[in-house]
This record gives sequence, structure tokens and C-alpha cells, in this order.
Amino acid sequence: MKKVDLSFVIPAKDEGGSVEQLYAEIILTVKKIKKDYEIIFIDDGSTDDTFTKLKNLQSKDKNIRIIKHRGNWGKSVALQNGFNLAKGEITFTLDADLQDDPNEIPKFIQKLGEGYDLVSGWKKIRHDPLSKTLPSKIGNWATRALTGIKIHDLNCGFKAYRKDVVKSFSLYGELYKYIPVLAEKQNFRVTEIIITHHKRKYGKSKFGWERNIKGFLDMFTVVFITDYLRRPSHFFGKWGIISFTSGFVIGLYISYLRITTGSIQYRHPLLYLGMLLMIVGVQLVTTGLIAEMIVNLSQKNKAPKNSIESQY
Repeated sequence: MKKVDLSFVIPAKDEGGSVEQLYAEIILTVKKIKKDYEIIFIDDGSTDDTFTKLKNLQSKDKNIRIIKHRGNWGKSVALQNGFNLAKGEITFTLDADLQDDPNEIPKFIQKLGEGYDLVSGWKKIRHDPLSKTLPSKIGNWATRALTGIKIHDLNCGFKAYRKDVVKSFSLYGELYKYIPVLAEKQNFRVTEIIITHHKRKYGKSKFGWERNIKGFLDMFTVVFITDYLRRPSHFFGKWGIISFTSGFVIGLYISYLRITTGSIQYRHPLLYLGMLLMIVGVQLVTTGLIAEMIVNLSQKNKAPKNSIESQY
């Protein structure tokens, strides 16, 4: 099998106006740095002439590979399908809308050469409407607070990965936004570099407000699967103990009132809340124990994924 230095994984949805120029800019940069390459375009259910233009490019360049989705399956699925095919020692992801600048590819390679496994772009100066930049800033801040990952622009599509990192992912939903988190939690070395961000020239953004809601929910998914996947009892048990203890304290207070005054002084709602908190607490602890048993059975005699670093 021929060695490939660089793989480019590029999802595209109705980007017929930009894919040819993007290809030309990538090729210009690759020729300058003299690297063997492959470009994997994923047509994620385009309804314009994106696929036709990709086929025309493929007829001229045998290093182009095309995946065509029957519908709009989302960026996570598109990236995962591209990662599954990628053969390069280094894989780049770029958005197909020309807002990422392929001239900066050497900067990513140089940073990987410093010992990092994943280099993420940081659009420090961003040319997008407030409806995109504000939710992005809030999401980045919340993710940093919850995970401790010191990346400013988690959702930047311009990234470079070593081969081991790419093959470690199993993306779905909106998890593509949290790729640096998923990588760092597997002890890969992650960093970021400031990149140039261009205004969109063709078409329009494919993402609406519903994406922000999905991404917010998937943020908690990421926290759970990265921190508690192999120890679910710590997650459920912590909240279970907090809930049970709160209910128990309320119960003690109600009991004190009953003993000292002969009544609970119309605090029936508080009594019911205490009982509910204790019941929920027991259920959460029990759920954690059951989840722990399931994990124990599934992981028995099985080495954790990426527990062994490849040696070359």
C-alpha cells in the first residue's frame, strides 16, 4: 500500500460554489511542501451541483475520494466516515466554505512536529454573524469550565491530527464539536494555533439555533463518557448521596418539629420533598451500582481503548 503523508477530510453540504477553489488552494499548498496526499470529500446530502463538481475534480485527480450520503446525516457522521477511510500519517479537516485558509497547513504540520497529537485552529478574529459567534463563545466557556480543556475554539473545523488520534474516534450526534476534549481525555497531546478566518464567499451557513441546543446536550454526553464511562457509580453515586442526604436532613428537621411541638406546623410540602429526595437518592445510587456491574462485565479481560501507544 502506497504511503500517504496527508489526508484531507472535507464535509460539504451545498458548497458547489467553493469546492473547486478549495481544491485548487489545497493542491497549491501541498505541492509547495512536497507531500503525498489524498483528499476525501463527503457530500452530506447536497441538493445543488456539489457532487457533480466533485466528480469532475476526481476525473482529473486520482487522489480524490468521494463519499456521498443519501441524506443530510450531519457533520459527525461525515467526519467519521472520512476518518475511517483516511490513510495519511497526518489528517486535516477543513470546512468546504473557504473560510479556512489552506495556506496555513504548514503551520499545523510544524506544530505537530513539536510533539503534539492534535492541533486545533483558533479563529481569534472571526467573520461570522453574532447569531453564530455568541452561542459559540458561551459553549466554549461552558465546556472549558466543565472539562478543564484550555482550548478557545473547540468547534473550529480546521484541525490536524496524527493517525492514532483519528482512528480513536467514534463520532455521532454533535460530538464533532468536542473532538479536542475526546482526544485529551484519551491522553493525546492537544494544542491550538491562531488561524486566519475568511468571510463566507458562497452559499450560506447550514446550521441553525437547533444545533446549539443539540450541542449543549451533547456537552453533558461528552463529560459523562470521558470522565465517568468506566466508573458510572461515581457519577450517579455522587448525586444520589447529595439527594439522599438533603432529604434525610429535611426528615430530621420535620421529626424535630414533631417531637418538640407535637406537629409539623403545616410543613407537609417540605415533608414530601424530603421523602422524594431520599427515594431519588436511593434510586441514583442503585443505578450507579447496576451500571458499574454492566461496565465490569463488558470490560472483563478487555484492555481499555488506546491504553497502548503505538510505536514506530
